[in-house]
Amino acid sequence: MSQLVFLDQATLPDVDLHPLRQLPFQLCCYPQTQPSQVLERLRPASVAIVNKVVLDAPLLAQLPALKLICVTATGVNNVDLAAARQAGIMVCNARDYASQAVPQHAMALLLGLANQIAAYQLAVQQGAWCRSPQFCWLGYPIQQLAGLNFTVVGYGGLGQATAQLAAAFGMKVLIAERPDSHHIRPGRLSFRQALQQADVVSLHCPATADNLHLLNAQTLSWLKPSAMVINTARGSLIDSAALADALKNKQLAGAALDVLDTEPPPSDHPLLQPDVPNLLLSPHVAWASQQAMQALVAQTADNIRSFLAGNPNRTC
Repeated sequence: MSQLVFLDQATLPDVDLHPLRQLPFQLCCYPQTQPSQVLERLRPASVAIVNKVVLDAPLLAQLPALKLICVTATGVNNVDLAAARQAGIMVCNARDYASQAVPQHAMALLLGLANQIAAYQLAVQQGAWCRSPQFCWLGYPIQQLAGLNFTVVGYGGLGQATAQLAAAFGMKVLIAERPDSHHIRPGRLSFRQALQQADVVSLHCPATADNLHLLNAQTLSWLKPSAMVINTARGSLIDSAALADALKNKQLAGAALDVLDTEPPPSDHPLLQPDVPNLLLSPHVAWASQQAMQALVAQTADNIRSFLAGNPNRTC
């Protein structure tokens, strides 16, 4: 029986793999796979499932049995797509499986910033409320979201769903045009105008060569000092050193990020230093509700069944 090999199954903990076990393959799962182990583990595979394991051109050229790569994510920058096509290997990804989880997390980050949740929690733990001369302890300013401008950068499914939640809080949604576009589509603002008018900027773009450091020292300078930045997309969209400087110099009111440009980040990462103020970080978990992870498994199984039926789905 042909093998279906999942190289980094630990990226989907505590999910039911029954949809994959029903397929006509011998399922072989590895919690993690180091670069030196990939070739050996994929040699017998007809189908590979990966989340973040890198499959580059030299590797793919040595895997004549491999016919399909299923990426358990939307972004496929870990797979050399041109090399896969040349080798006759189809690549499929997953789409919209976290269409509720990611917007929910984006708003949780925004609410955490606006309501100073982490700062107040720490103050309570340190006894500030116990020592208060009145019923409350008002140590940090709270920002009301209603009436603020919510700029969406990347208006696909996740951007639209997050914008709907922002509108439910009474925010005015602004849609940014692509930075390099000379034509402004109806209902959108130029990238610069959208940033200049923003009280909140929420990023929902894929990682591409064209948008590396989309928010950098120059574009961050277009934002109001009272603005907040939310990123649940890809860490490479932001120049980390520039964002750290903007926060330390009070050019921004705050930032909340679920992603960084290196994951996992090194301990000396610019945004992990204790002198960076008004920053909330979560460890790339916006996508990872239990429901979303189970939907991801179901989509992956569907991609494999569709491929076997000669009608491939979600191809890249």
